[in-house]
Amino acid sequence: MRIALKLAYIGTDHHGFQVQANAKTIEGELFRALRELNIINDPHEAKYIAAGRTDRAVHALSQVVAFNTDKPNIAVPSAINSRLQETTIWVWARAEVSPGFDPRRFAKYREYMYIMFGKFDLSVMQEASNLLMGKHDFYNFAKNDIERRTISTIKRINVHEAGEFTVIDIRADHFFWHMVRKIATALKMVGTGERDTSWFEKMLLPSEFGEGLQPAPAYGLIFKNVEYDNMTWKEDSYTKRRISETLDEMFFRHAVMSQLLREFKEGMKMME
Repeated sequence: MRIALKLAYIGTDHHGFQVQANAKTIEGELFRALRELNIINDPHEAKYIAAGRTDRAVHALSQVVAFNTDKPNIAVPSAINSRLQETTIWVWARAEVSPGFDPRRFAKYREYMYIMFGKFDLSVMQEASNLLMGKHDFYNFAKNDIERRTISTIKRINVHEAGEFTVIDIRADHFFWHMVRKIATALKMVGTGERDTSWFEKMLLPSEFGEGLQPAPAYGLIFKNVEYDNMTWKEDSYTKRRISETLDEMFFRHAVMSQLLREFKEGMKMME
């Protein structure tokens, strides 16, 4: 039987999603748990496929993987989570899918969110983001050494403020390596007045204009969702509750750390 799983993870302490030799990755931890439960022994033989990959320190709310197994009754979130030693990786839903289901190729669209600290000229950022809507060549927003075609269709983009942060929500049929993080850099440059919207528009015409961009920091990026036609997911309510409790603990700890860092910064100023 072919099973699909939804995963959430905080990527801060991992070297990305994809398995790597001698490095701790999300996929490596998942494979270890699946092997311990004898759900799969060899990912290649199980025709394991993931919906996408994320870089080091990037997070995911709804990553999707699929594989074949002869132990479908064990391939459930509660069992897999019991073998995941990492407290920031969770399997929270599963689905029984067709034998040929490919979570990468069958995706209707993917959604990412980028969060950056600070407030900028929101109206100008929104004006620039509207230029991204539709089908474009995102060569200037992709990793420099990319060799394949860089055409993508942006189906939705929203730039808004949330407290002290500026948030970018973006949905497309597919994304290229560093695409969202470079879009975030470009929008911030427009929002700070470093560049204008005419420059942003030219960046969408790589055959006529090119400029290198540094991707925004990985820690602000979330792989938010991947959507399919005719999928019925069975969510694990216990796991979702446990995730919420863990996130509450993390939130409180980081909130204290945020205030602590402010105190350190103010203390350094007083010593000048």
